[in-house]
Parts: sequence; structure tokens; C-alpha cells
Amino acid sequence: MFTNFHGFHLVESYHKWKKEHRNSKNPIGLKVLKLFFAIAIPLFLWIAPSELYGLPGLNPVEHRVIAIFAFAALMWLFDAVPAWTTSLVVVVLLLFCTSDSALWFFQTDAAGEKFANLVNNTAILHCFADPTIMLFIGGFIIAIAATKSGLDMKLAKVMLKPFGTKSENVLLGFLLVTAIFSMFISNTATAAMMLTFLAPVLKALPADGKGKIGLALAIPIGANIGGIGTPIGTPPNAIALKFLNDPTGMNLGIGFGQWMMVMVPFTLVLLFIAWIVLRRLFPFKQKQIVLQIESHHTSSPVRDVIVYITFAITVALWLTDAITGVNANVVAMLPVGVLCIAGVITKRDLEQISWSILWMIAGAFALGVAMRQSGLAEQMIAAIPFGQWSPIVVIIGSGLLCYLMANFISHTATAALFVPILAIAGTSMADSLASLGGVATLLIGVAICSSLAMVLPISTPPNALADATGFIQQKHMVKTGLIIGFIGLILGYLVLIISGSYGLLN
Repeated sequence: MFTNFHGFHLVESYHKWKKEHRNSKNPIGLKVLKLFFAIAIPLFLWIAPSELYGLPGLNPVEHRVIAIFAFAALMWLFDAVPAWTTSLVVVVLLLFCTSDSALWFFQTDAAGEKFANLVNNTAILHCFADPTIMLFIGGFIIAIAATKSGLDMKLAKVMLKPFGTKSENVLLGFLLVTAIFSMFISNTATAAMMLTFLAPVLKALPADGKGKIGLALAIPIGANIGGIGTPIGTPPNAIALKFLNDPTGMNLGIGFGQWMMVMVPFTLVLLFIAWIVLRRLFPFKQKQIVLQIESHHTSSPVRDVIVYITFAITVALWLTDAITGVNANVVAMLPVGVLCIAGVITKRDLEQISWSILWMIAGAFALGVAMRQSGLAEQMIAAIPFGQWSPIVVIIGSGLLCYLMANFISHTATAALFVPILAIAGTSMADSLASLGGVATLLIGVAICSSLAMVLPISTPPNALADATGFIQQKHMVKTGLIIGFIGLILGYLVLIISGSYGLLN
């Protein structure tokens, strides 16, 4: 996270807490045990006879891809090491064990013949520079520039002003403004910034009032829900969109503006519902709240104007990609080029991009490439009777399982685990899924379920940051998270089914 960000100290505290939490949850003995199982089980799958999988004619390359996928799944589930490190190890394993540039003894069979289905090593490496990765880099650049120019502070003040001083209205303001920021800036950064604005207010509210709980919860709820609104709002969105738009796969061509046209109304409705829930659960004792948001930004008129104009043009092009014909990934390069050449973004700023998030996403893409190019995806489609499964059961079952897991492990890791498998199932079930919105319902449903998983402080970084204020007890977060999550899942799938039926997301 860039050091000049308003709320950087909170993000740093979160990362320190996350490290301490992982270490306390994984004392050395338990960590060794988890790593043992995360390595031993994939090794067993690696050396086990192919007949074990029930996939006729399983090739050794496909066999290895299954073992590597199992390794990734177990490492993400156990959380013994940071999720992004697992993604990097997965990419290395795929390159050295399954690619056409792998170690020589992995490229040939017992007779010395080279396997025909080795994964293209360039395709795996391209995952680090996938167009979707470029889309996220563009979003990070805009976020850094907005902070350096003070645009984030100014926008927050302007957007919160219309909500006045009535406590309930201020609560709604924080929900909506946090959500809007999290559509274009990382959820963690947005939550840190908004909590910094809110800290003096929370301290000034009556000690025996419940309103401060609702206000503190409004930040993570707004950040988590708001991230659903755009493809760059949260990594699970990008992972789902990548598989849906892959030219060698489903090739649905869902654009940035198309995504927002469906998801923004959904997020606004859910935010309004969240506002009602928070008001009912945590009524205010103090009826008026006066906000004092002070900016310590050093103004540079020329630089600020460049940032404002670039930001406005970029968002406008994202929203109108279907009209201009310029896809969102290309548009994302505009702020990178303009702001770097104008000197707004320096090499020091580039060093502070959240590369771990990008590497995490790249690992998910690499798994997808390996499953497709090795022929494993085709094997699974041919061998497993996906078409005979009930589509509604698959949608609801995968959604609930994803929601459950995302409350305990990284949202991005959850999406990276589910989306490649569901993409295979969705391809095979395309006809039966058509009446329920198509494959988009299945994959985008994973992204929505991940974002709505916010029951515990460990569920998302915004939750952890809000919990650190000391105004929230875990029971408050659990109760609110379950209510909003349940409503959000029902509403989200209804929106996806209706949108897909009318061709808005396919």
C-alpha cells in the first residue's frame, strides 16, 4: 500500500495483525503438520495410478496438473503461508513439471517420446501480464494518483456533505461513499481511509449508545458490497470475468460498462437494505453527527488538474466501452501512460503497487491455462456427467460452499479455487444453465458469494480494520454479516438469473 495514503498506518497495523494472527493460529508444530499434509496428499495423487481418478486415458501431464491443483487448494485452505506465495509456487510447479520447457524427464514418457499435451510455457508466464492484470494495474495507478492529488479526500467531503448531520443519514452516507470508493480503489485502502475519517466521530458518540457499532460496521459492509460493482472492485470479480471472456474459452465479451450496468444497481439496493438492518440493530442515541474531514494535502494545481481529467476520462471510457469499442483492459493503460509521463506517478509509486494481489490472480489464471491446455478440462467434461446434474443444485451448492469457505480463507483464494472447476462444469452444462442466466450466473455468483462473506474479523481486511477500532464485538459482526450475506445471496442470484435471461451478461 502506498505510503502517502490517508489511513496508511491502519493498513500497516492490519498487515502486522495478519502476520501475528497467522503465526498464533499456526504455531510451528501445527504449521509443519499442515505443510506436511499439503505436500504429502498431492504427492500421493502424483504417484497414484491413473485409474484412481476415474478419468479414462488420463495422461501423465494431466495427472500432474491434478496434483498441483490439489496442492494449491490445500495450501490456500490451511493458510499456513500467505496465499500469494502459494500462487507463485503453483506457477513455478506448472512451469517445471507440466510445460514444454519443463525438466527433460517430465517432458517424455517411458519410451522417450515427448508428450503432445505439454502446456505452453509462454502461456503460463503470460498470466503475469494478462490483460486483466493490466486492468488492475490501471486501477492501482488511479488510486495512487487520487491520493497524491488529494482527490480522494475532496471527493469524500463532497459526497458526504449532502447527507447532512442527522445520524441515520450520516450512516447511509458512509455506506454509499465507502461503496463508491471501493469500486475503484482496493477494499482495504477504502476501509482504512473511511475509518480514519470516522475515528473522531466514534470517540465522540455516547459510550452507552449502539449507533457507533453501526457506524463502524458500515465501513466494512460498504467496502465489501461496493467491490462487487466493478470488475476491478475486488480480485474475485476479475478471476470470474477472465474465465468468462477468455477468447479460447467461453468468449462472452462482458465489458466493464456491461458489468456495472447490472452490478451497480444490485449493490445500491443491497446497501440500502444494509442501512435498514444497521439502523434496526444499532439505533443511535445521539441524533446529530457533525463530520470534520480535514485534508493535509499540499496542492499542486497543474498536477491535480491532470489527475482529475485523467480520472474522469478513464471512468467515462470504462463505462462506454461498448460504444467506443475500446475494451476496459486497454483503457486501463491510459492513466498509466498519462500520469507517468506527466510525473504524477514516479518509480517509487510503482514500487508500492500491491503486487501480491496481482501474483495471486496470476496463479489462478495459470491453473486455468494448465487445465485447458493439458486437456484435463476436456477430459473432465467428457468423463463427468455434468449435463445430468441439476443446474439449480449446482448453482446453490457452489454458492453456499464458496460463501462458507470465503469467511475463513482469502476471498481471492476462494475464487481461484472454485472458478476454474466451475468453468469446466459450466461449459458442459451450458444448455441446462441457459434458463438460469447461463454460465455467468455460476461464475459471477462465486465472485458475489466471496464478497458477501464478512461474518468474522478474519473474513476480509475491511472487517479486521473495523474490528480494530474496539467498538465492535464479534457477535455484532457475525449477526450483521449473516443477515446481509443471506439477503445478498438471494438477491444476487436473482439479479444474475434475470440479467442472464435478458442477455445482459452473455
